Amino acid sequence: MPLPIRAGARPATTDGAPQSQLEQIPDAANHAAMHAIVTAWPNVIQRPSQRAPHGTVGLFLSDEAAQGPREAFLLGTEFAHLHPLPDGSLHMVLPTGVRRAAIENGWGLPHPLAGRPSVSPQTLMIFAPRDAAERTVVTSLIRAAELYARGGDALPV
Repeated sequence: MPLPIRAGARPATTDGAPQSQLEQIPDAANHAAMHAIVTAWPNVIQRPSQRAPHGTVGLFLSDEAAQGPREAFLLGTEFAHLHPLPDGSLHMVLPTGVRRAAIENGWGLPHPLAGRPSVSPQTLMIFAPRDAAERTVVTSLIRAAELYARGGDALPV
């Protein structure tokens, strides 16, 4: 499935770490729906993120499943995480083609520390989904991040 263009302007974000979304924050129901998706993600370990503020849900692979390149991870075997409100954005590591499409189509932007020591150059902020259609797109991006972390081929976009 090609990555659609995200409607509207990109939200304002902080310039440094921690990178946070400052506007276009999802309402509590939309965030709860995304949180339910992340916390029920199959075949991964959900636990507090090692690289994000308190309350951030991290998605981790077991050591055996983490067969992707070192650049496919945020820290350890964490490949994505969801920030709590009042932010709601996600960070993940995407393969080059998917990452480029996500940026070009308005779904996210590079992490300000991407490429610095201990931060994958592929690290990307994905804007908080505002509705069910956007949750579907963001879910497909999480799948791409997981596949990359598992060592699989990138999903077409």
